[in-house]
Amino acid sequence: MNLSFAQQNDEFKSAKDYFDYQRFMLNSEFKRKFDNEKDITQKIAIKKDFSEFMVKLDSIQNTAFIGTLIKVKNREDLEKINVKNLPELRLNPKKEDLNKEAQYPGGFETLRKQIADLFYTDSVLPDQKLLKTNVVFVVEKDGSIANVQAQGENFTFNRQAEIAMYLLPEKFSPAIINGTPVRYRFRLPLSMSFD
Repeated sequence: MNLSFAQQNDEFKSAKDYFDYQRFMLNSEFKRKFDNEKDITQKIAIKKDFSEFMVKLDSIQNTAFIGTLIKVKNREDLEKINVKNLPELRLNPKKEDLNKEAQYPGGFETLRKQIADLFYTDSVLPDQKLLKTNVVFVVEKDGSIANVQAQGENFTFNRQAEIAMYLLPEKFSPAIINGTPVRYRFRLPLSMSFD
């Protein structure tokens, strides 16, 4: 279980744990009710109620994640004010100085798939069939990510991309210079098609 939460910061982990527990409790209660019901019409109604509850829970969870994102971004912005961190954040090692670039376990395809799986698409009301954003973030020396900023035309799509990044289940392997892990700014273009 520890590996699945390796990347998530404490705020996102806490929110996710809370809603996972609520989902588990609702699932158990509806299953018990469904199993005890003999009437097929009532079973269908219970199944429908369960689906509606889960959709509402997903929406409430997303609202909590947005609040968590605001809290995390505010904290990161306050940390940037600390003058000794500013030069390190601005500098990105030159590719020729790197012994190893920062990498996500399984590579870019795994990263993109996990982001898509974590993405709450119901919050995005696209006026276009294809939405794009560029996500810029810092891979820290320990492989965690920070300072996630998504830039694209759709504000909601950008926020959902940032939330998905903070919820990634794995850490990156950090960039290495002369055998020492270094902070590294990363850019990841994302796009999603909506039908």
